[in-house]
Amino acid sequence: MAVLLRDDLAVWQRLNVTSFLVSGIGRAVPELVGEPYEDADGTPYLAMFRQPVLVFEGTKETMAAAHARAVARALPCAVFTADMFATGNDRDNRAAVRAVGRAQLDLVGMAVHGPRNAVDKILKGARMHP
Repeated sequence: MAVLLRDDLAVWQRLNVTSFLVSGIGRAVPELVGEPYEDADGTPYLAMFRQPVLVFEGTKETMAAAHARAVARALPCAVFTADMFATGNDRDNRAAVRAVGRAQLDLVGMAVHGPRNAVDKILKGARMHP
């Protein structure tokens, strides 16, 4: 599982986009979520991903190329567009994405899940987030 963020985002945007994107992968691939946690006192906690989430960054062009490769490979993919920063709810987020053709999406982040070699090829040109 990997997240690709555009390199011109503010820190708060990077964190916000990452959290939104991984929620989509968790919904699409539920077997990635492990069992719930519990501390020694019996306090229950929510389950989390069973594997690390790798976070990368890249330019707008890197983002567009990675998105095209993910779509071509039909891997589970979540997207976050710049227009979504101006919305305040899920319905408006979906409408913002629906209003724009795939090639014109102003992507600021995407998450993808698949075999490691396929994800590596999709993220070609991106670098690990510092």
